[in-house]
Amino acid sequence: MMTVRILTDSTSYIDKQVMQELDINMLSLHVSFQDESMKETEIGNDVFYEMMEEKGIPISSQPSVGEFYETIEKLIANGDHLLCVFISSDMSGTYANACNVKEMLIEKYPDAKIEIIDSRTNAMQLGFAAIVAARAAKEGKTLDEVKKIVEDNIKRSRFLFIPENFVYLRKGGRIGGAGALIGNMLQIIPILTVEDGKTTVFQKVRTKSKAIAAMLEKTWQDHLNFNLQEVVVHHINCYDQAKDLANKLKEKLNINAGIVDIGPVIGLHVGPGALGIVYYTEKDLRS
Repeated sequence: MMTVRILTDSTSYIDKQVMQELDINMLSLHVSFQDESMKETEIGNDVFYEMMEEKGIPISSQPSVGEFYETIEKLIANGDHLLCVFISSDMSGTYANACNVKEMLIEKYPDAKIEIIDSRTNAMQLGFAAIVAARAAKEGKTLDEVKKIVEDNIKRSRFLFIPENFVYLRKGGRIGGAGALIGNMLQIIPILTVEDGKTTVFQKVRTKSKAIAAMLEKTWQDHLNFNLQEVVVHHINCYDQAKDLANKLKEKLNINAGIVDIGPVIGLHVGPGALGIVYYTEKDLRS
């Protein structure tokens, strides 16, 4: 029987142990300073932000066509089916590159079954999509069934996050509908979210503590209305705040939240001190 293999990218920030247990394959995006380039998986946040202070904000780029070709070919060469789920096509060329490579490989392997999904998001909102895909694959579901499970999960997930300041958002320039905010941002902390592939403003509040309280309240409301399934707290170099937020989620919802770093590719746009919550629910949030 054909196995369905799962491939995602490094901006999913899935815990390494979870990736091993569920046999999730991953391609890394790159960050490039003027004088050097590296995979985001090869550099820790402590070093990365020091380099940014010294060298300025790097650019990020998708895996190369060669990296895609080699990875995907390995996964399908023995006849296994493949489901790929990648960072929003509005945020990166990763999805487009994957689609091009699929066309190339279908010429060589005409019977290959490859599905590529644009998650329309990033971080653990993408990560959860890959995780539910891998669990379904392990249960022996077909490629079509796994694809449906992933698409349903994306409709039932939410990513809320708070940047510490606007320095990185302004320099990075990748903030979609949040761009209108910048300029008159004195005394306003925005809670940001990802909708339809882009970063947008969910709510504006006056202080970080109020922003955290508002994120918790939204999570609680979604739990009451749609029944939370899994949740993680994201952070960049503010583990203690993340731990505190995870404890509050445990108290309020009686759900254990994992704590997950956001890596350099997404981090270069939001900067250190960012804090967020990602979760998915049993029922559709967006119906």
